[in-house]
Amino acid sequence: MARVTVEDCIRKVPNPFDLVLVASQRARQIAAGAPLTVERDNDKNPVIALREIAEGTVSTEELEKVLIEGLQKYVTGDEPEEEYLEMLSEEQTFVESAYQEIEVQNFEIDSEISATDNETESFAEILEENEAL
Repeated sequence: MARVTVEDCIRKVPNPFDLVLVASQRARQIAAGAPLTVERDNDKNPVIALREIAEGTVSTEELEKVLIEGLQKYVTGDEPEEEYLEMLSEEQTFVESAYQEIEVQNFEIDSEISATDNETESFAEILEENEAL
């Protein structure tokens, strides 16, 4: 069983806090089934990760990049393509025109209701006049 010290790893990753983050990311990768770059020697995943960092068999820059991408909520590569943007703008135009058409129909219906109300009032007045006679 090889002994790994923090001093061996600090040469590769100078900040101890970054070392903890990078080593834990590598240990998670190992737990998920990533291939080992050193012998296991009956060590647990965090120790293997530290040994790999100390020996320089894994890229700490790549581990940092993967770690940061895993913590990001917005990934820069998730921008919609132009064809989808065009489809969205066409859909928005269609919805807006349909909404305008519905507004016109509602106005026409309101006008008809208003005219019918006026006719009903006139009819009621005629009936009242006839009853008075």
